[in-house]
Amino acid sequence: MRRVDELTLTEKIGQMVMAGFDGHQPTDGILRLIRENRLGGVIYFSRNYASPRQLHQLSQRLLEAAREVSDIPLFIAGDQEGGMVARFTAGITLPPGNMAIGATRSEVAACESARICGKELRLLGVNMNLAPCLDINNNPRNPVIGVRSYGESPDLVAALGAAAIRGFQEEGVVSTVKHFPGHGDTVVDSHLGLPVIEHDQERIHAVELVPFRRAVMQGVDAVMTARVVFPALDGSGLPSTLSPAVIDGLLRGEMLYDGLVLTDCLEMDAIAQYYGVERAAVMAVEAGVDILLVSHRLDRQLSVLRTLEEAVQNGRISEERINRSVERILRVKQRRLERCSMLPFEEVEPRLMLPTNQRFVESISQSSITLVKDERNHLPLDRQKYTCVIWPRVSVASAVDEIYEQQETLGFCLAADCNNLYERVVDTDPTDEAIVQIVEECDRCEQVVAATYNTALFPQQAKMIRALHERYRDKLIVVAVRNPFDLLDFPDVSTYLACYESRPQAMRAAADVLTGKRTASGRLPVTLSEAHPFVL
Repeated sequence: MRRVDELTLTEKIGQMVMAGFDGHQPTDGILRLIRENRLGGVIYFSRNYASPRQLHQLSQRLLEAAREVSDIPLFIAGDQEGGMVARFTAGITLPPGNMAIGATRSEVAACESARICGKELRLLGVNMNLAPCLDINNNPRNPVIGVRSYGESPDLVAALGAAAIRGFQEEGVVSTVKHFPGHGDTVVDSHLGLPVIEHDQERIHAVELVPFRRAVMQGVDAVMTARVVFPALDGSGLPSTLSPAVIDGLLRGEMLYDGLVLTDCLEMDAIAQYYGVERAAVMAVEAGVDILLVSHRLDRQLSVLRTLEEAVQNGRISEERINRSVERILRVKQRRLERCSMLPFEEVEPRLMLPTNQRFVESISQSSITLVKDERNHLPLDRQKYTCVIWPRVSVASAVDEIYEQQETLGFCLAADCNNLYERVVDTDPTDEAIVQIVEECDRCEQVVAATYNTALFPQQAKMIRALHERYRDKLIVVAVRNPFDLLDFPDVSTYLACYESRPQAMRAAADVLTGKRTASGRLPVTLSEAHPFVL
C-alpha cells in the first residue's frame, strides 16, 4: 500500500469521502467517483440489498474498480446495528438490537452477536460497520435513538459497547461507535433538525462520555460524531460534527484518541439546512474529522471533493492537515483490510445463517423479553379462548429507519398455539374512525393482545390503546414491539410486555412467553418514567 507522500492531492481528498448510491448494481456515478476521484469508501443502505449473492457481487465489482486504479483498499460500510436498524436482513443472521441485548445484561451476548454479524458482513464484502451505538437512552421521548441504545446506565452501555467492538474488530470489521459525544438526551431527530443538549460539563463527563472513554480504551477503530449542539463543550453553537472544541479538543486532545473520526451524513437537515453540505465539509475537516459521509446525491459528492481540493489550493486547509487524516485512514485500512480478500460466493453461502449462529441470536431474543407487569394475572393466555391480536403495520419511526416487509407478525407466531385467533392489522397511526371500528371488533373476543410501536411518534396508536383499555381492561394485554416507553402513554394498563423490536425472532420469543412456553427473563434497561434517570 502506498504511503501518504506518494499520493496526489486528488487521491488524498478522495480517501476522505464516503459516498452512497442507489440500486443493486454499481452506478456510473459511484464508479466515476472510485476511478476518477479515488473515492476512499462507499456506504450501503437497504436500497442496495436484494440478497446475499447480489450484495457479494456488488461488493466484488466495487472492490475490483478500486483495485484497477489504486492499491489502497476501499471501505465498504453499512449501518448493521441489529434489531430495527439493519440494512441487510433476508438471507443472513440478524442479531437483536442493542436494547434487547441490554435487557439480557450479557457481555457475551453483545460480543458474540457482533462477532457473528461481523463474520457474515466480511464474507459479503462489508468491512466497516457503523456500530455499535453508544448513546445512552436517558430521554424517553428521544425520536431517533430509542432501542438503538443498550439502556440508561452509562456503565452498562460502556460494557456492552466494548464487548461489541471486540466482536466486530476480531472478525476484521472496522467498528464505528456513534454518536459522539452523545445523542441520547434529545427530543429532535438530527436527520430533520439541529438538537441542542444543555447539560453542564460535569454531567456530560459523568454520563454521556462514559461509553466513549471505554471505547477509546478498547482501541475502537472509528468514532462517528453527532449532529448535536453541546453549549457546555463549545459555546459557539456549532454542532459536534463541525466543532474543533469537541473533536480536536475533547476527543483527540483530552481523551487521547487517534483513530478515525467520521461525520454522520452531511446531507441531513441538521447540517445541510443550516450550513450547506460543501461548507460543512470544509468546517468538519478543520475541526479534525477524517472521513466525510455524503450518502445520497452525486452532485453533492462531486462538489464536496472539489470544494475540499480548492480549500487546500487556496490555503484555507493545509496539506499537512489533510495528510494527518489520510495517514489515519491508511493505518486502519492496513490493519483491517489489506490482507483480506473475498471468497467466491459458492464458498460464502454455506457460511451464512449457520444453525449454531441462528440458535445463538434467537437465544438472545428469548432472554430479552421483559414482563413489565401482569397485575391481573392475564398470562399465560388461555389457548382455547377466542383471541384478537392487533398488529400495527410497521412504519418508519425516524429517518434512520427503512421500510421492510414482515410476514411473521405477533398473530402469525401465536396462531400455532392459539386455537381461535383473529389478527387485525391497523395503520401505525389509525384514524378516529378506525379506532372505533377496532374497539367494536374486539367485542367478540375473550382476550385482546395489542401490539404497540413507538406511540410517542404515533399518538393515535396510544389513543387506540386507551380506548381498548377503557372497554376491555379485564382482558387486555399490551405488547411493546419496539419502544418500551410506550407504557408512559397508558400507564393504567395492567399487563405489559416489552420486546424491543418487531423482528420475527423477537415475535416468536414473545409468543412463547404469552403462551407460557417460556418465562420472561429480560430486565428493563431503562426506567419507564418521564423523569431523566441521571440528574447530577
